[in-house]
Amino acid sequence: MSILTLSLPSDRRAERLVRLHLGLLLYGLSLAMLVESGIGLRPWDVFHDGVARLTGTSIGLVTGVVGVAVLLLWWPLRERPGIGTVSNAVVSGFVLDGAIAVLPTAHGYPGRLAYLVAGILLNGVATALYIGAGLGAGSRDGLMTGLAARTGWPLRAVRTGIEVGVLAIGWALGGTVGIGTVLYALAVGPIVHAVLPLVTPAARSVPLRPRGDVDVHDMRSRHAAGRAAIPGAGEGGQVERDDKPGCRSSAIGPTVSA
Repeated sequence: MSILTLSLPSDRRAERLVRLHLGLLLYGLSLAMLVESGIGLRPWDVFHDGVARLTGTSIGLVTGVVGVAVLLLWWPLRERPGIGTVSNAVVSGFVLDGAIAVLPTAHGYPGRLAYLVAGILLNGVATALYIGAGLGAGSRDGLMTGLAARTGWPLRAVRTGIEVGVLAIGWALGGTVGIGTVLYALAVGPIVHAVLPLVTPAARSVPLRPRGDVDVHDMRSRHAAGRAAIPGAGEGGQVERDDKPGCRSSAIGPTVSA
């Protein structure tokens, strides 16, 4: 198997900030496409959609509020956010609402399916852009890794538990669940894994032997340093270091969510 390793020169911060926020803008647009498709959302967005329906507010507002609320949970879990973490929690929700307001309504199932496919593809590209910037994990990822570190439970079990939980609550509240929910879960990880080297010139593939479950303490260290894992990229998640001065490297492991 292989994982992706990013070498991120510390003196290219402006370029990385541009890549981060371009990724977040496209991420919000991709979420709007999934909402407009009406045939399934990500587990967290099923929850956001359900809360929005219950409260009569917009899904973008709920996405932002939940992102900030989850970010506040980092403090007792001793997680350290980066600038990308804060931007992720705020920007995506505003872009989501704005994009929903301007996107044309899909007519018929073919149009809705086109929105779904385009949304999943764009989401993968956007995720690669903002994670490739290496400026901080999403707030929901920090919750996942922090809980795993505090409880000692396997990271995959914690992620599954959280996503099943928010999916079930969102569905009960009337959130949109459908074939898109399944397709997103299956497709986004491989898309990000394929696109990341194209949008991050320093990314390279390093062959490694499988090492079982992810080292939670190692992942927490990467989050604290402003690095993030990518969904579906593999099951190793071991960190590789670059000996070049002024660079840092982060391994790309199996999980991330916005």
